[in-house]
Amino acid sequence: MINEPIFQRRFEVLNCCVIVPTYNNAHSLDNFLTDLKLYTNSIIIINDGSTDATAEILEQHPYLHIKVHSENRGKGIALKTGFGFAEELGYAYAVTIDSDGQHYPDDLDVFLTELEARKVDDPELLLVGDRNMGRDGIPGKSSTGNKFSNFWFLVVTGIELHDTQSGYRLYPVKLINSLKLITWKFELEIEVLVKAAWKKAEVKNIPIKVLYPKGERVTHFRPFWDIVRIVLLYMWFVLVSFFYIHPRNKYQDFKNKGFKKFWKEDIIKNQEPAHKKAAAIALGVFVGISPFWGLHTLLVFTLAAVFKLNKVIAFLFSNISIPPFIPVIIYASYQTGSLITGNGFDWDLKLQKLETGTDVFLGLWQYIMGSFALAIVVAIAIWIVFYFLFSVSNQKRVIKP
Repeated sequence: MINEPIFQRRFEVLNCCVIVPTYNNAHSLDNFLTDLKLYTNSIIIINDGSTDATAEILEQHPYLHIKVHSENRGKGIALKTGFGFAEELGYAYAVTIDSDGQHYPDDLDVFLTELEARKVDDPELLLVGDRNMGRDGIPGKSSTGNKFSNFWFLVVTGIELHDTQSGYRLYPVKLINSLKLITWKFELEIEVLVKAAWKKAEVKNIPIKVLYPKGERVTHFRPFWDIVRIVLLYMWFVLVSFFYIHPRNKYQDFKNKGFKKFWKEDIIKNQEPAHKKAAAIALGVFVGISPFWGLHTLLVFTLAAVFKLNKVIAFLFSNISIPPFIPVIIYASYQTGSLITGNGFDWDLKLQKLETGTDVFLGLWQYIMGSFALAIVVAIAIWIVFYFLFSVSNQKRVIKP
């Protein structure tokens, strides 16, 4: 009698499977599959054009659902094939796991536990294994690339993750198959995360173990070209999120809530402490005065996401640099620069004084220095004023019967 895999009943109740994309990992594949089958036999294998002994090894493991690409097409395409096949087989969820031996099959338990806790009316769930990239033994390049990806994922979605590049994940199959995915290699895992978050899925990390054996692990990640594609993808996401996704979501919130509720919850955000609301205003004013003309919108949304401040408030107050105020801001910045460089106020300011290239350069430098100094001083003053106002307002609401 063959013993049933440890988690098989849970996989069946949750209508879940495991998807394993593999390409030329024959050195670790047999042991990996032997371990994985101890926990479930609901396994889909995508042989992505392997030229080693992968096919022969798969023949030794019956009861697998196998799809074969005649040539290597990249991890992204392999995953898309797996998601499509999983839906054909009637699965609602799929856990993806790499076949190179870095992931532990017993960690399937943490994914299943999270999925079991999900309620029917909850948003769709997408889980990403958190490998604790700051610990010893993690390759430096992996940690640096992960930090870069985490930062820009926060910027374009407003969601903070500690690990956005782990391949050990749980996906809602129908949602993923409904997304218009345009990438085909490693960057597809980033594309899926961002677009699922934009679809209001709950995207979060859960802790997992990871093994990086020295000299044994084979990776098909090409540092230069794969990083270039990820950077270009995030550049596109930044543009789409700032000029379409964020405005669209706020407009939908406005329609659903009405003006009064929208103003309280999204603009004023009564539930936020006074110092955070004041900080969002101060950030907007700082960016609006700063010399980054043409980049204010991008900068204010990015900084608001990094510091977890109200993006709408920050954006509204960054518009202090609207045309009627621009000459005043530039003039005040230039005079502030003149003051801090020891020249005092230059009341007799005339463009005719800028006779040489050196004069132009020094004048520009004076403006930039003054702009930053003015932005800092005004932002601090604004924070103090609004912190006091919001604190008084919050106290009145508490005292009010």
